[in-house]
Amino acid sequence: MNTSTPPRTGSAHGESTLRRWLLHGLPRSDAKTTGPHHQEAPGHQHTWWQVMCLTGVDYFSTLGYQPGIAALAAGALSPVATLLLVALTLFGALPTYRAVARQSPNGLGSLSMLESLLPGWRGKLLVLFLLGFVATAFIVTITLSAADATAHVLHNPFVPEFLSGWQVPVTLALIAALGGVFLVGFSEAISIAVVLVAVYLVLNVVVVAVAVQHVLAEPALVGDWGAALAAEHSSPIAMIAVSLYVMPKLALGLSGFETGVAVMPLVKGDLTRRIAGAKKLLTTAALIMSGFLVTSSVATTVLIPAEEFAEGGRANGRALAYLAHEFLGDWFGTAYDLSTIAILWFAGASALAGLLNIVPRYLPRYGMAPDWSRATRPMVLVFTAISFAITLVFNADVESQGGAYATGVLALILSAAVAVTLSAWTTGRRRAAVPFGVISLIFTYATVANIIERPDGLVIALLFVLAIVITSLISRATRSTELRVTRISLDDAARRYINEAGEIHLIANEPHARDCKEYVDKAREAWGLHRLRTAEGLIFLEVTVPDASEFESELRVIGEERHGFRILRMESPTIANAIAALLLYLRDETGKTPHVYFHWAAEGNPIGALLRYLVFGGGDIPPLTREVLRQAEPDPARRPLVHVG
Repeated sequence: MNTSTPPRTGSAHGESTLRRWLLHGLPRSDAKTTGPHHQEAPGHQHTWWQVMCLTGVDYFSTLGYQPGIAALAAGALSPVATLLLVALTLFGALPTYRAVARQSPNGLGSLSMLESLLPGWRGKLLVLFLLGFVATAFIVTITLSAADATAHVLHNPFVPEFLSGWQVPVTLALIAALGGVFLVGFSEAISIAVVLVAVYLVLNVVVVAVAVQHVLAEPALVGDWGAALAAEHSSPIAMIAVSLYVMPKLALGLSGFETGVAVMPLVKGDLTRRIAGAKKLLTTAALIMSGFLVTSSVATTVLIPAEEFAEGGRANGRALAYLAHEFLGDWFGTAYDLSTIAILWFAGASALAGLLNIVPRYLPRYGMAPDWSRATRPMVLVFTAISFAITLVFNADVESQGGAYATGVLALILSAAVAVTLSAWTTGRRRAAVPFGVISLIFTYATVANIIERPDGLVIALLFVLAIVITSLISRATRSTELRVTRISLDDAARRYINEAGEIHLIANEPHARDCKEYVDKAREAWGLHRLRTAEGLIFLEVTVPDASEFESELRVIGEERHGFRILRMESPTIANAIAALLLYLRDETGKTPHVYFHWAAEGNPIGALLRYLVFGGGDIPPLTREVLRQAEPDPARRPLVHVG
């Protein structure tokens, strides 16, 4: 009999082609997926300074808009507030992420540290919550960087005047182009990042050096700035107090640390060299950025009129580009614009690559994402659509997106500081826990202050959290009857019991005291319900649930003999799925049809039984085992048999 399906025509054929294209590269469903860049030792590794350039396209590109945002937030106080930000960078964020690099060297970052410190559902729900802030940080990186790249395009003197009102369309076009690159096929091109970062930093050195020369050459401007500070603030203490107040608005200058630990697997060398290289990467990037932040803040505040920073001004979102055109001419300024546009656009690529790495790293492992989420192209379309929506909500304005971006960045750094503090405390390193605890309190203040001042970032983050949690729980429920065992192994005793059995009769037993009476009573029950004799080679099957929050697991079957009875023991996040997987494995290994025997569960609400299955891995085991088998083996003749009495 021919069972092949006839070829489809028309729209169905087109749909099939589209599906194959979208799911191209999707890993096999029976393999664990942890993201395209999660291998402990990737095939192509690089020196630490090359990898620094990959994270640098995100970190260093903030120079494109950070000085302007600082000027709008702090006014003449911008250099003082920036100095405090630099202090927080070097003495807060940097030591925190150096500790993260040491404790999570495979690129899992601070989220995995919190997950391990809070096992079970608590850790996973916390990760889902933090993923909302991760999504906020990375999505707004894409939209804010594209918006600032657009500002550099439209404010260039060689661009036609009629395009001046095209901020939103041009930003959407840049985001669409970014998504198109990933749809065609994108790999981490560190060589491109090295070139972009090198050119961009060299041009910034030139611009900042020339600007500082002008500041030194015109002491009257410095005097005017000092007079403005004195007029607005009564004392240095008042200046510091106001700077602390506005400092959370400058948190964009902290971007890039989480990316720095995420790319650790790309650093060349063994584990020790990788950790050392990551620490050099983080330290060097922080020192370079700190130098640029301080000097650019002073230069832009002293040399650029305050009105030019406002919306519609020539320095809005492009303060250093303004200085490049002003002091080095339009041709050099245009070269600077092109370099800035390129690195901002590539910063969006880095953020999108991070999202495509994080989603498969966590959600499918939790069973909280559909199978297609492990494919790149569908997720590119999802993230591109979300980026479009964020761009339209904020009207592609750089300054208005700063609050949302800062919320995501600060929440990530706060979670890292808390993770390092808890890790130090639980391992008995109290002297290390205290300073990290202080750092956590500082970032708590910065995060809360930023949220109070600009709640739109929290709203966006909570919307992401809500969407992630709802879709994750729905996905977990719909995938609950999948075979969730990645590998099955039997020890020597278990394999001997199976080989010596004529027919495979497994008696499901919920272990309690595990004394002689328990097994004798269970054997009598098997006779009473199923007419099974002990002489028929009965084998008891016991499954315990150590952590029901896990989705996939490896099944290790241990054989033991107690009170004259043969027993197979195993641990799994869910009982029904483990039993079904073992039955199918035994069928394939022995060529026999295994039988498993249950007694009816206690009467109760079926909804409650379903919730117990989803949350605690138990529930009404017999029908669930049969359903898992039915979905895994569509042929009833080859399906292991489930008996309930």
